[in-house]
Amino acid sequence: MEAVRRLAPQQSEPDQKFRLAPHNIEAEQALLGAILVNNEAFYRVSDFLEPDHFYEPIHREIYEVCGKIIRTGKTATPITAKTYLQDELGEGVTMAQYLARLAAEATTVLNAADYGQAIYDLAIRRSLILIGEEVVESAYSADVDASANKQIEEAEKRLFDLAEKGRYDGGFQGFNQALIEAINMAGEAYSRDGSLSGTATGLTDLDRLMGGLQRSDLIILAARPAMGKTSLATNIAFSVAKAYQAEPAPDGHMKTINGGVVGFFSLEMSAEQLATRILAEQAEISSSDIRRGNIHESQYAKLVDTSNLMAQVPLYIDDTGGISIAQLAARARRLKRQKGLDLLIVDYLQLLSGSKKAGENRVQELTEITTTLKALAKELEVPIIALSQLSRQVENREDKHPQLADLRESGSIEQDADVVLFVYREEYYLGNKEPKEGTQEHLEWQAEMEKIHGRAEVIIAKQRHGPTGTVQLHFEANLTRFSNLAREDYLPERFE
Repeated sequence: MEAVRRLAPQQSEPDQKFRLAPHNIEAEQALLGAILVNNEAFYRVSDFLEPDHFYEPIHREIYEVCGKIIRTGKTATPITAKTYLQDELGEGVTMAQYLARLAAEATTVLNAADYGQAIYDLAIRRSLILIGEEVVESAYSADVDASANKQIEEAEKRLFDLAEKGRYDGGFQGFNQALIEAINMAGEAYSRDGSLSGTATGLTDLDRLMGGLQRSDLIILAARPAMGKTSLATNIAFSVAKAYQAEPAPDGHMKTINGGVVGFFSLEMSAEQLATRILAEQAEISSSDIRRGNIHESQYAKLVDTSNLMAQVPLYIDDTGGISIAQLAARARRLKRQKGLDLLIVDYLQLLSGSKKAGENRVQELTEITTTLKALAKELEVPIIALSQLSRQVENREDKHPQLADLRESGSIEQDADVVLFVYREEYYLGNKEPKEGTQEHLEWQAEMEKIHGRAEVIIAKQRHGPTGTVQLHFEANLTRFSNLAREDYLPERFE
């Protein structure tokens, strides 16, 4: 067995005609020895080091057994570990002898993290070599219908998986691992302000019903034109980015503890138009006044101060028009790899294009788009908010409240979405029905307009992991801003 043979380092032959995959048996032995001598060493590396990261198979088994013993609250030593491992290693060496040798040549607990990081880095390099070999092989023996761009996207996906998850694999995971992740999520929710399991939108009532934006969820935000769906998306995007806080994780990545890094694909509006909307909302100055320069000196100073604060938030905008879903996925992976990513927003679905395979119609194309977005949300482990238009049949009904059947072009939107939100403003529709001035109907219309002025509804029409219902919000049209609505029962008592 190689591990036994390499207890003493040997010089490689100078005329060696093949290259071994990068590894360091001695580092693996020193780390395992440290764990067997002092179990504290395991906690120094367990956050990022998995059994599969070890090069030598017997070392994977030893590390996995030690981990199971330690996690049950017991002490892992050469004596307790040998019970769960094979007896003979070959070449006249027993497992008890090998474990004792590991413990005798252990590194200190202080060095454990460095040794663990070295083992981890070598494992990543081995996976990188494997991906490279597969890319070369697929480029040589590509099918006739496999385009070069498709191969690039596939290679980029594999590299992203490796960069984010530290391993290149897939398939089944044990139910105990899924349970651990569920408990961790519940613990994070319990310790977080507001007890949210997901990322807070900044809109209290919406967060209360949804528990925040959940990782891996595809959230469809749909409305008819002029309802304010882009405004709601920008409000949420900036609120999440503004609250961003992070801390270093054991493997060197930055772990988000509040808010998040936001990617915004704006296929309809330019980055400058989006920035103007957010600036107007934050500075509380009308966006039309900003565009016309209709502001006084103090307002301009406020704009400058607000923009300086806004420049610090991790909000990244891609305003390329007409991109395909494959390009969007590749750019999202790249953003997460380079800057991090906690929320992705797409404005809007119908402006994306699919792969346009021969004979494919628009319904099939949109099915491909929503299916890919859902898969991307799971892959990146972030919520994706995708905006969508609603069909005109809403306008033909007396009650203009949107319904799931109004989602345009494809039933796959409703099927693939984890959450479907509708934005509805009665004020918009009632404003178009103004009766003749001076009539009784006009007085009644005015009273009704005053009652609903500045009110908007966000209807949760579908939610896989929570209740449906309607959330009342305040909407300031001139600032394109949604905010929490002050409820009557929360207001102080009024005296006439």
